[in-house]
Amino acid sequence: MAPASARQKDKAARAQVRAYLARLSPGARKRLRQLQAVVRVAAPGATEAISYSIPAFRFEGRILVWCAAWKEHYSIYPVTGAIGREAKRRGYQTSKGTIRIPLTEEPPVTLVRRLVKARMADVRKAASARRG
Repeated sequence: MAPASARQKDKAARAQVRAYLARLSPGARKRLRQLQAVVRVAAPGATEAISYSIPAFRFEGRILVWCAAWKEHYSIYPVTGAIGREAKRRGYQTSKGTIRIPLTEEPPVTLVRRLVKARMADVRKAASARRG
């Protein structure tokens, strides 16, 4: 079981994420929740967090992905390499590490899962390099 301070941090993060979601329009809230659900399934060990004032998921102590909602779209960050190129081929708007998905569309489950798995590998690789 996690130490009390870690549980308190997790509880505070979940409260901040709920507050973020409460400020969204119903449509944006629905889509962001769907996106978060896909991330949770792809990374069952990840925990909710707030970073840069937007919802994120931590994995092995590092930020795995950020998920944010805006007026016309919702986004997932960071995106690099092949995942970004695939998103662009699928017609999603991309920019410097971001996939933007119109609020009218459900999350692209396969693409998000691939992104999360790739990020998990990146986090593990970075941790391994730090350990030396």
